[in-house]
Amino acid sequence: MSEQLNDPLIIAGKSYNSRLLVGTGKYKDLEETRLAIEASGAEIVTVAVRRTNIGQNPDEPNLLDVISPDRYTILPNTAGCFTAADAVRTCKLARELMDGHDLVKLEVLGDQKTLYPNVVDTLKAAEELVKDGFKVMVYTSDDPIVAKQLEEIGCVAIMPLGSMIGSGLGILNPHNINIIMEEAKVPVLVDAGVGTASDAAVAMEMGCEAVLMNTAIAAARDPILMASAMRKAIEAGREAYLAGRMPRKKYASASSPLDGIIAAK
Repeated sequence: MSEQLNDPLIIAGKSYNSRLLVGTGKYKDLEETRLAIEASGAEIVTVAVRRTNIGQNPDEPNLLDVISPDRYTILPNTAGCFTAADAVRTCKLARELMDGHDLVKLEVLGDQKTLYPNVVDTLKAAEELVKDGFKVMVYTSDDPIVAKQLEEIGCVAIMPLGSMIGSGLGILNPHNINIIMEEAKVPVLVDAGVGTASDAAVAMEMGCEAVLMNTAIAAARDPILMASAMRKAIEAGREAYLAGRMPRKKYASASSPLDGIIAAK
């Protein structure tokens, strides 16, 4: 139990008790956003700077009024950016709006249909942002070579997709994600594709440091209840990983010992 009692997630030198990171898009209103995030237990909350008002539009409701930076680590992200230049510009805007905040989630998308990452521009943007002093958590493909290159650039966390953003298809290529985890010296988080609690548990049982999700909660019939389910799935999956699963066996193995059984006469 000692590992379970002291098992923080560490990102860029800061410790967190929750291994569930959540987004803020697609909710019906700010109140539902607030309640779902509270139910999730998340401590890191990601915000799409190009789609959400965090102060750049003073006449509109500000998300930070309900998701306070005093309570949560706000993770500005570059969702909706399709070039390295746009992504870098968006991160710099977030830093200005948030008084020098330097932890960001980088994503540079390849096309509107798949929302797969454009890895060439992702690498380019990551290099520029790291040189400019940003702490970059990066959304990427499940390519172990690209993941290693991003780590070598200086990204503080590697975030391979489980499947396409918003698809709910779960983790389609666990083998590649396992390779990424074996090689990485920074946290590896599954980002995108989670559909339900069992998907989150699978990611954690594999040994991922954490899971980031948005649509799986926001698009549920009851987002607040789903947020609670995801919180429990993350915790259960992490405990199962730490406990170590039983070996898989080809044939049955009796649950009760056979030694000392009284033979039938």
